[in-house]
Amino acid sequence: MLHRRAVLGGAGLGIAGALAAPGISRAQGGWPSRPIRLIVAFAAGGAADSVARVVAPRLGERLGQNVVVENRTGGSGSNGGAAVAQAAPDGHTLLWDASSHVVNPSLLRGLSFDYATAFLPVTLAATFPQVLAVKSESPARSLAEFIAMAKAQPGALNIGTQGNATAGHLALAQFGRLAGIELTHAPYRGGADAARDLAAGVLDGAFITALSAGPVADGGRARLLAVATETRIASRPGLPTFAEAGLPGLTITEWCALFAPAGTPASVAERLHGAMSATLAEPEVKARLDQLVALPVGSAPDEFARFIRDGRATMATLVREANIRVE
Repeated sequence: MLHRRAVLGGAGLGIAGALAAPGISRAQGGWPSRPIRLIVAFAAGGAADSVARVVAPRLGERLGQNVVVENRTGGSGSNGGAAVAQAAPDGHTLLWDASSHVVNPSLLRGLSFDYATAFLPVTLAATFPQVLAVKSESPARSLAEFIAMAKAQPGALNIGTQGNATAGHLALAQFGRLAGIELTHAPYRGGADAARDLAAGVLDGAFITALSAGPVADGGRARLLAVATETRIASRPGLPTFAEAGLPGLTITEWCALFAPAGTPASVAERLHGAMSATLAEPEVKARLDQLVALPVGSAPDEFARFIRDGRATMATLVREANIRVE
């Protein structure tokens, strides 16, 4: 069973061309008529929050109103979800959520809202590649060597993630199942904390974002073994995918996305999607996301809705079979 280790825990829709142009008139449909609150379900400074703060000003310019980022933390992201689920569906309160959106329904009990019915998916904004890294003193210099080492000492290797039930935790669980190995999960409050202990040699390895692992690897204090994406990432062209390293089927990534309360008018959702897609396509925005090792997406609402449904089903199976729980 994967569990918390406190001793290690450092504690397509068609969009009119006008939507792609900056300075969209507020007169169109009367929305937005006041500043838009963008509720980020996670703490300031994290990956999801960082992307939100990159896109919010430009999104506001396109919609003709300020987009104000507001962090609502706690409850594995559910506190932010509750705030938006209870908001008026008028397009002035939106949710910026992450992969916990599809994991929480299988983990949390007694929620005041239903993730499946409370929100209207607008667009998948960006993804954050997850990487497996090992401490610099590790004898494993490849994924195959790491798997062999783990098989030789079941449960002895401590692997950090950015937290319980995060994309890193889920990727770690899937990795263990696919490779037939037993690893001990060490959840942290974020990827940066896990990377710090990895660099210090406290952890044997970490399953965290490339953004968090990159600096310690570049400094020679850790070694990257594989990235959990379908293709190699531009920022790390020499880093193989898990499939290339001999273990196909591991493609879990962290992500951030835009949701509106259920019942939001279709015209508002269409404008939101158009404005977000255009914002994500801006060269300056793409350059800033590249610095965050975030891959812009901007998927259509119907495509994103399928992504959410499929993800919820996949995560339910993984949570059950890997016996993941929030403690």
